[in-house]
Amino acid sequence: MSQPRRHIFITGGASGIGRAVALHFAQRDWFVTVTDVNEAGLEDTLGLIGGGFKYSHRLDVRDRAAWDVALDAASTAAGGRIDAMFNNAGIGTGGALNELEVEEIDRCLDINLRGVLYGAQAVYPHLQKTAPGSALVNTASAAGITGGSGMSVYSATKFAVRGIAESLDAEWAPEGIKVSSICPSFIETPLLDGTGSRQSNEQIRDRVRQAGLEITPVEEVAATVWDAVHGDDLHYLVGKTARRLNFAKRWMPGRVRKQQREAAGLLGGN
Repeated sequence: MSQPRRHIFITGGASGIGRAVALHFAQRDWFVTVTDVNEAGLEDTLGLIGGGFKYSHRLDVRDRAAWDVALDAASTAAGGRIDAMFNNAGIGTGGALNELEVEEIDRCLDINLRGVLYGAQAVYPHLQKTAPGSALVNTASAAGITGGSGMSVYSATKFAVRGIAESLDAEWAPEGIKVSSICPSFIETPLLDGTGSRQSNEQIRDRVRQAGLEITPVEEVAATVWDAVHGDDLHYLVGKTARRLNFAKRWMPGRVRKQQREAAGLLGGN
């Protein structure tokens, strides 16, 4: 008797990293569920996946009750199981803290942090059923390794996501559920085309290039999520910039602090 097809539930699946992960897993014979608030983008993602082992569902990760509905529907569509969840939905927010509007701060915290906690809480009973070996992977960031000028709110959420992974790694270990975070640096996705703040007209992509930083192909992130689902590490670094930053923060924290202060001056910070 053949083994049942494994199933991954993905948030933020309408574009970028979420879409790349959906394609990566679908190409390896997983059933894939993609969720997002962007329904047109979800349809585009499904159109790129061959075969019938796929499902989409509109989900606002800020709505706790909506999580239960989406997960139950996805589990039913996949034959009654969820083996992994990629807790990926997030937004970028940048700019001096004193210039950010309250709504910008709240929206970033609600999606990047509250949404991750809601998702983990909601998916837990589903992962219990497919344990041992089921997995939760959360999207953190190199901004969760060290904070830079203009990144206070975003970095706060990504530091927190790493902490959530560490806490749940311990909490869920007796159940046989693996928990991890991925920490990408700057990834080639539509987020780079935004400004990150309503007070700025400069694209994030332009700032990254001016700083001489690497932009990592999104396929590298997808491969890392695959490794996280099948591996047993806690934090996965994606891209040269993230790896170098992690090394420097550990072994040369004073140098990292100096560089961040110098970069703030070059970008017009205080």
